[in-house]
Amino acid sequence: MISQIKRAFFVALFTLLSIAAAEAAPIKILALGTSLTQGLGLPPGTELTALLEARLKAKGIDATVVNAGVSGDSTAGGLARLDWSLADSPNAAIVELGSNDALRGIAPEETEKNLSAILSKLAARDIPVLLLGMKAPRNLGPEYDAQFDAIYPRLAKKYGALFYPFVLDGVAMNAKLNQADGIHPNPAGEKIIADKIFPDVLLLARKVKR
Repeated sequence: MISQIKRAFFVALFTLLSIAAAEAAPIKILALGTSLTQGLGLPPGTELTALLEARLKAKGIDATVVNAGVSGDSTAGGLARLDWSLADSPNAAIVELGSNDALRGIAPEETEKNLSAILSKLAARDIPVLLLGMKAPRNLGPEYDAQFDAIYPRLAKKYGALFYPFVLDGVAMNAKLNQADGIHPNPAGEKIIADKIFPDVLLLARKVKR
């Protein structure tokens, strides 16, 4: 009888310690994206993931924002590497994909199919998501633009994801906020992006279930 009580006590103690350790560990936010997430051409520490992590810590949230941005990646590429990216068991995810699809003129239905598959996999794991929207470059015709732009709000609603309509809002086409290529934000532009999306990132972090 005494040994059973001791056994039950140690099981309960181990469970409590395990819960406490899990709650003490930083939350992991996977940032799955393109060069905009990777920070192409930026000095270390000025890329989006680093800025968001610093802002979360300043709010008292112990978080690690994992930079899973790959320059030139498409939605198909993001989907192909998603399982590998999830191996580290993130608690939440930011999805920033689709810009390269539009630059290559990939059919919007293909982009939507890939993004839907990504969001479906995340939902199956009960991982809260912030979907960062993209807009098509205005040189592919109004029909393409309308089809592409509609992908993001539609999928955000379908999967119940947090949604920021246009990741480059306030930065796109502004020479002072972009690098020489006119496409990738410079540190000043990256800071504006981080400032604008941070309220949604904060909401994302607070949706994490520990």
